[in-house]
Amino acid sequence: MPIFEYKGRNNQGQSVDGNIEANSADAVATQLLNTGITPIDITQATKEQVSKDNNSLNFDFNKNKKPTIDDLVLFSRQMYTLLRAGVPIIRSITGLADTTRNQVLQKTLHSLRIEIEGGHELSTALAQHPDIFSHLFISMVQVGENTGNLDEVFLQISGYLEREKNTKDQIKAAMRYPTFVIIAIAIAMFIINMWVIPTFAKVFAGFGAELPLPTRILLGISEFTVNYWYVIAGILFITLFSIRYYIKTEKGHWQWDRLMTRIPIIGSIVLRATLARFARSFSMSLSAGVPLVTGLTLVSRAVDNVYVGGHIADMRNGVERGDTLTRTAAATEMFTPLVIQMLTVGEETGNVDDMLTEVADFYDREVDYDVKNLTSAIEPILIVFIGAMVLVLALGVFLPMWDLAGAAQGH
Repeated sequence: MPIFEYKGRNNQGQSVDGNIEANSADAVATQLLNTGITPIDITQATKEQVSKDNNSLNFDFNKNKKPTIDDLVLFSRQMYTLLRAGVPIIRSITGLADTTRNQVLQKTLHSLRIEIEGGHELSTALAQHPDIFSHLFISMVQVGENTGNLDEVFLQISGYLEREKNTKDQIKAAMRYPTFVIIAIAIAMFIINMWVIPTFAKVFAGFGAELPLPTRILLGISEFTVNYWYVIAGILFITLFSIRYYIKTEKGHWQWDRLMTRIPIIGSIVLRATLARFARSFSMSLSAGVPLVTGLTLVSRAVDNVYVGGHIADMRNGVERGDTLTRTAAATEMFTPLVIQMLTVGEETGNVDDMLTEVADFYDREVDYDVKNLTSAIEPILIVFIGAMVLVLALGVFLPMWDLAGAAQGH
């Protein structure tokens, strides 16, 4: 379908321009008139112009980063403020596109304006950019359009995204300390094997005596590291590349997300943070009027964990078969008995959305407490591990010296 460039004036007399994909210039004129724009000039874009625009767009997208959660929070809050004040959607989006700092989001908003001017709804235009706007975001906007509460929906979305960012920051904080320690240990081991132990090897070679087993093992590892460090680096690179490639597959992604919820100490934090995200997003969708089954489908994609999302999809299947939400939640074996009781009360009283909000708050408090105490929980394990490593190095280095000192005293 060809693309037409147009110039015109809106109801306020302001000059507007853009691109529309249509079958003919007459169809473009009809779309513009339906959206309150009086066309002045309509021309079909040549292939060279379209190619140039696409190349420019791709260049900008590669040059600039994808909008962050903070960008989407600001966009949602600004849309709430503008719509609450009675500003039309097209004018709101146009104004935000001119003021936003993120160029990717800026181009996306211009694209949204063009789609809306072409007669599409905002949710339909958002669906053209799934890499930026999630399924839950789009569905909430669609519900707001159908109920006439689009401004309130944007306020709910902004609050949800703020809590989403807080949850992700908590998970990153939980992973930061052990990751840093493990990387530091790996670097220290490499330096010791490459430069420290070879220095002691020259000293031990002058002893002329049989070295203890721990020392021979350390010297062997060090010699292999010095002579074949490129082989080790190649193996590590191939291993990391293979793992990243495998994680991108459907099965690998599921297994990785499952592993992240089962790592000792940290896995429990990740799981509860994910369940808090599920409860809050599900509560938000129900309070906005999204049907139960549809809400479970959307939330299963929004939790950002394929393993947990699969269990949520199982809950949806159980509800479709006629089971209650409480029984399907209990069947997943992911929720605590206290949470199951809260869901039971919610179903009995008809306040499932309120109970889900309580569930999210409950998990958020637990995650916040565990993250604050994570260092004290991991430190003993790391100390034991580092102590064992230092003991092996000390025995390997000092045993030959003790043997030499004992032999000298015997003489």
